[in-house]
Amino acid sequence: MHARMEIPDIIVVALYFVLVLVIGLLAMWKANRSTVSGYFLAGRSMTWIVIGASLFVSNIGSEHFIGLAGSGAASGFAVGAWEFNALLLLQLLGWVFIPVYIYSGVYTMPAYLSKRFGGNRLKVYFACLSVLLYIFTKLSVDLYAGALFIQESLGWNLYFSIVLLISMTALLTVTGGLVAVLYTDALQAVLMIGGALTLTIMSLIKVGGLEGVRTKYMQAIPNVTAIMAAGNYTYSPSCRIEPKPNSLRILRGPLDEDIPWPGFILGQTPASIWYWCADQVIVQRVLAAKNIAHAKCSTLMAGFLKILPMFVIVIPGMISRIMFADEIACIGPEHCMAVCGSQAGCSNIAYPRLVMAVMPVGLRGLMMAVMIAALMSDLDSIFNSASTIFTLDIYQTVRKTSSQRELLIVGRMFVVVMVVISIAWVPVIIEMQGGQTYLYIQEVAGYLTPPIAALFLLGVFWKRCNETGAFWGGMTGFTLGAIRLILAFLYRQPRCDQPDNRPFFIVHIHYMYFAAGLFWISGLVAVVVSLCTSAPDDEQVRTTTIWGLRKLEKVPLKDSDEMHGLTEKNQCNSTAVYYKDIPTDVKRDRCLDGAEVNLLVPYTDHDPATPSTETSAASTPAEQHPFKLKDMIRAEQGERGLCMRFIDCFCGYKEEPHGAPQKVSQEDERVIAAMLYEPPRVKLLLNLALIVVCSVGIFMFVYFSL
Repeated sequence: MHARMEIPDIIVVALYFVLVLVIGLLAMWKANRSTVSGYFLAGRSMTWIVIGASLFVSNIGSEHFIGLAGSGAASGFAVGAWEFNALLLLQLLGWVFIPVYIYSGVYTMPAYLSKRFGGNRLKVYFACLSVLLYIFTKLSVDLYAGALFIQESLGWNLYFSIVLLISMTALLTVTGGLVAVLYTDALQAVLMIGGALTLTIMSLIKVGGLEGVRTKYMQAIPNVTAIMAAGNYTYSPSCRIEPKPNSLRILRGPLDEDIPWPGFILGQTPASIWYWCADQVIVQRVLAAKNIAHAKCSTLMAGFLKILPMFVIVIPGMISRIMFADEIACIGPEHCMAVCGSQAGCSNIAYPRLVMAVMPVGLRGLMMAVMIAALMSDLDSIFNSASTIFTLDIYQTVRKTSSQRELLIVGRMFVVVMVVISIAWVPVIIEMQGGQTYLYIQEVAGYLTPPIAALFLLGVFWKRCNETGAFWGGMTGFTLGAIRLILAFLYRQPRCDQPDNRPFFIVHIHYMYFAAGLFWISGLVAVVVSLCTSAPDDEQVRTTTIWGLRKLEKVPLKDSDEMHGLTEKNQCNSTAVYYKDIPTDVKRDRCLDGAEVNLLVPYTDHDPATPSTETSAASTPAEQHPFKLKDMIRAEQGERGLCMRFIDCFCGYKEEPHGAPQKVSQEDERVIAAMLYEPPRVKLLLNLALIVVCSVGIFMFVYFSL
């Protein structure tokens, strides 16, 4: 019987929970939660250290501790390739995509597609797909991984533990918005890295360092005779128990079943471009930066941190196999079921089993807190980002007259809906075979996301790509990927002691090669259809492509007198928001709509009485908009009930005093130019750091592939 956590460990976990809740509550009350920008983008006030830590922690969830370590135990260094690839793609995000997103002035990635190509069908398609991916892949994997660690370390009831974790995470996200998420992520990054490094050092000492890992891992074979003698188990030679011959290499031959190097470069990289450059969870954090310099610094920091998972997750997983070969490398379905409750294999218990064996009392609690930190960080990232997409890209598309307060409340309520769906999904997660859960999310991403990556790359780099081409390119890739995904579910991998009678293209065509085909086919269809139809308007590509960005003159904003009527008002705790005074009669004539909430709304220097096609985010949309929700907004004379006042307080909505001057939130191109401006010395330092980070990433690929 392996070790369990004791009272001191549980005390450490409880203290951690208290600390996280205190920090979250402080961030909640200090944050500007009463505006859409404040709740969803932290008021654009975050520094590079906080964002860099949040990027790392948001990506390294509990499925990484369980899945990466399990893959390390099963197949060696190969899974580390995803981490080193992310190091490089993060810089693509900081240097190419983020400047375009800032210039285009969007909150969400579906909104970027809508602004770049026009229309709503691409935006709604991508928004719905993103929300479904969040709920049924990311959440399912996270919850399974967290439940598995709790089962290994505490023996608690799985349903109670998962409900408690989801509820606490949702409460933190609902009340505090992105500011609370970012600050708690910064705390969890320190805790996660410190605890994981401690475990790595202690376990490396036990096996004789990195060279000891290389030598002993290849000898980590279970004792079949002893296992069969101890229990009524059978062993089939088709169940592989020996480490693979190329386990100590990352990039492997083109026919390798784990990571064929052509498939990884041509197929997995596009899927990773979607995650790192166009996924709401990642991009939303970088968009919260003060300016482009902080955004680039955050991706550099996160890139350096992405070196760590190979050493603090993958290698400990390999060490766990060395120490517990008879359990991690179970000899058959019956033995695996007895060890970990899964017929597919027991590699997923590698990390928690190592924690329980190596860490002393007290430090086990620290590592439990690390796992909880990883789980909560990933969950709060998904809750916040999915609620942003649903609120601004789906709900607002259906209800165009929604006020700012309505958007904020709907965002919070959708988090509650996600919690209910996630808890209802728990029985499905527990019944899924543990050995295939991590592969499940990789396959789903490989079948559905490469077409999206193709659309974003074409949208940013090719001005001629239009909405028709992008739509049919995306639909072609989605149709092919969905068919392949359905076939993958119909023809599941059999037990290792049974023959594999699946079709040839299922068994022998790696999903990375299929992902590569989806990427290039989708891009080709988009190019051909775009060339056969009319070109997009110049205004569509002016602020949404890398070429339009190059024409923008980036200059520092020297003083407020040069801003042509733009004044700065301190909304809440030093969060700078720029306003432009508009005469009251003009406001009535133009009927400015607070529902079209854009992050950056450029204005022109034309006469304010001239009607404009640009909509603006109203600071007091309930006053400006003629449509008011009967179930949310009472009479303006203040006749709100106790329930409505509680909802306003809970959601952080603050209404301007009656009769206060009405001002319209605006950020003109001068402010955008200031956000994108980099002083020459800072730009030089950032570019030098970029060269260093990319060189380190390439070196890691080469070193672990030789």
